[in-house]
Amino acid sequence: MAKQISIFIISFISVLIVILLYFNAPITAKHNLKLPSSNASEIISYLKNKGYNVTFLDTLFLKLIPRTPIKGWIYLKKTKLPRYQFLLALTRRINHYTPITIIPGETTYFVLNNISKKLDLNRTALKNEFDKQAIYKEGDFLADTYNIPTYFKEKDIIKLLITNSFKRYKKISMQYFGSFSKEDFKKILIIASIIEKEAGNAKEMPIISSIIFNRLNKNMRLQMDGTLNYGKYSHTKITPARIKNDKSSYNTYKYKGLPKEPVCNVSANAIKAAIKPAKTEYLYFMKSGPHSHKFSKNYKEHIKNIKERKRELRREN
Repeated sequence: MAKQISIFIISFISVLIVILLYFNAPITAKHNLKLPSSNASEIISYLKNKGYNVTFLDTLFLKLIPRTPIKGWIYLKKTKLPRYQFLLALTRRINHYTPITIIPGETTYFVLNNISKKLDLNRTALKNEFDKQAIYKEGDFLADTYNIPTYFKEKDIIKLLITNSFKRYKKISMQYFGSFSKEDFKKILIIASIIEKEAGNAKEMPIISSIIFNRLNKNMRLQMDGTLNYGKYSHTKITPARIKNDKSSYNTYKYKGLPKEPVCNVSANAIKAAIKPAKTEYLYFMKSGPHSHKFSKNYKEHIKNIKERKRELRREN
């Protein structure tokens, strides 16, 4: 009997050592990982299909620990860590985030709408925090994808977006000017925002930029529809009535010079185009396709392009 007990104890200790070694062995993971559900079995099956070296023991571990895995994106600081730490990380809220993409040319009005819906947050609270923290009235967010921790509140989210954006703004400014002034950079963002609204693609951005500068230098009104796509009007078609009735500084048909604020949030490409416009004599442009424009140096040529485009559209229809 004593011999049987000894064998049992030795066997138990051996199994325990194997289990301890198993869960302490390193596992290689990716920094970013998306969990398909909160179910332990489904998670382990998903990880296995992704090439992770996992077994039924990992499923058992996730089922036995007090915390439940959380569905969604997680970020791991280390890509190689003990197996038990990796499994525990799947259950820690602090590791979980939601990717939020700010589209180039989108206004803060719609960015806040998107964030409030995607993260189930109070839109009014987000707007209040933006008003408190924003450096400008528009353009404080660089268009990009940001990983927002799921435990962040409205205040934290706005701070993360503005802080990260201005770090990038400063980096770009230092690259071209060797200095960074928030006041001077605002003018760059205003021009970049018009470029973002008007350019059909990244290659056109320096050309659109040149047209803005050429018209300003000739004391001409910009007369660009995109400037009226500010705030809640971001996706509103510009009509003659809108041009006639909008009395804001965004109405570049009525007022000379640039609007007082950026029109929208912009990409790094638009900023660089605003800083380094192409060298052209163009003063006019018109849409010639879904993502392209025709450019002209004078009004006569511009009218000619318009007529040609109308003929093309009639042939297509």
